[in-house]
Amino acid sequence: MNFTGILVGIISFLIIGLFHPIVIWAEYYFSKKIWPLFAVVGLLFLIPSLITQNAYLSCAFAVISASSFWSIKELFEQEQRVLKGWFPKNPKRIYSASTPKKHINSDLS
Repeated sequence: MNFTGILVGIISFLIIGLFHPIVIWAEYYFSKKIWPLFAVVGLLFLIPSLITQNAYLSCAFAVISASSFWSIKELFEQEQRVLKGWFPKNPKRIYSASTPKKHINSDLS
């Protein structure tokens, strides 16, 4: 039997699952302005994913890289989730005036 796919799936699941709280934590303490760090981490893990001979390590590095790049998008969306009240605001930070778009009721009554 070949367990490679299952092991790569487990590795991917764990890495992606780890990045969800990292994004929430990073946005809370540093705001979306920390996105360049995620870009650098993505690039730093992309390189070893290309040159590592071990298939499992190469896949793990690639998933970390892709998760880092995806986290950039999630940081900006996390800010919107905070503004909507879905996640707590950091009381030590002043949030921008940009608020999430609200549905405008066309009913005039």
